[in-house]
Amino acid sequence: MSLSGQWRKEALEQRYATLVCGALLLAAVPVAHAASGRLLATGGVTEFEGSGGGGLTPWALITGLGTNAQIGASVACTYIKPQHFALTSCGAALGIGNRVEISYAHQTFNLDDVAPGKSLEQNIFGAKVRLLGDAVIDQDRWWPQLAAGVQYKRNEDFDFIPKLIGARSPSGTDFYLSATKVYLAGPLDHTWLADVTLRATKANQFGILGFGGDRSAAYSVEPEGSLAVFLTDSLVLGGEYRGKPNKLSAFREQSAHDAFLAWFPVKYVSVTAAYVDLGNIATHSGQHGWYIALQGSY
Repeated sequence: MSLSGQWRKEALEQRYATLVCGALLLAAVPVAHAASGRLLATGGVTEFEGSGGGGLTPWALITGLGTNAQIGASVACTYIKPQHFALTSCGAALGIGNRVEISYAHQTFNLDDVAPGKSLEQNIFGAKVRLLGDAVIDQDRWWPQLAAGVQYKRNEDFDFIPKLIGARSPSGTDFYLSATKVYLAGPLDHTWLADVTLRATKANQFGILGFGGDRSAAYSVEPEGSLAVFLTDSLVLGGEYRGKPNKLSAFREQSAHDAFLAWFPVKYVSVTAAYVDLGNIATHSGQHGWYIALQGSY
């Protein structure tokens, strides 16, 4: 493919992702006032696998703006563009009584110059339940908000690449435990958020390259974490880390991390931009680039 042809292809992909995000946000507007009792950003943004949290890792926070007596929801689209690939993820999540979260996301991983015109598709179904604590209200208590979650992932193109490089299964289930604490009067007189998550997973590259491998088919427990500060009431700066297992001998998988800036122009909308480093992806090393996400919540 010529450089001009590749540029047009990337431009069309970005335009498509923008249109889809815009349509989802418009769909949320008519119901935006149905549930809005919680404070700004207390549902987090949307993790690229559909759960409420940061961009790379889920938090113990429940998506949406619903209180204990309300139902909240969010819709979001994320576009990640490292050098040789592109990932688009769009989904929706429902928060029930600030206690239970149900989510869905569909991912398209475009292979770009590796295999022009080809992509890998993945569906992710998630659920999360708040076990104890309230990250915001419990300011006089040391313990965080604690939640347990599950993500069932199904790779729809397993036979194309994942199976050929040694992946064992087209589907897998991640289990995670998240602890999140918000400090309203934190250091430097700013509000801070801290999260630690432990995930049991068999996923190769988040499931995009299947589950399990020739090196191991067992679960691995991987650490994840986030730290963010509210620069203003509507602007949040932070960073994230996500460990990943290394189950394929065909390549060495590495951890992922990002630095993000989330803007909440109004209570119901957020825009997140990030610099993200995904490490090695298959035979391509140092896959880093930009991340943009749009979310509508109520």
